[in-house]
Amino acid sequence: METLHQKFLYYSRRKSFRYGVPFLLLMVGGSFGLQQFAQIRYSVSKKGSLTREEANKVGVNMKKQEDVTLEGEYEKIKTLDIDHWENVRGPRPWEESAPANVTNK
Repeated sequence: METLHQKFLYYSRRKSFRYGVPFLLLMVGGSFGLQQFAQIRYSVSKKGSLTREEANKVGVNMKKQEDVTLEGEYEKIKTLDIDHWENVRGPRPWEESAPANVTNK
């Protein structure tokens, strides 16, 4: 009578066992993982959008929807001078101060 260890060694040498079992584990495990992500997605979408009162509690001042229009934002952007600009490198977290060649405008 074969022992359990000998049976495991016999089947572990087979390609169907070596590649099939990990594949099936990945498929089943991935299914459970995707289920969790989908649950989070739908629970957040059921909550709805952020209200002005909730935004004010957090410290965000929202404009009224009537004040923000596509045409109004286009007029603001149209007045910007996009032909004359300077590329200014921001400081990195590991740098203590700003570079000497940057001037504040």
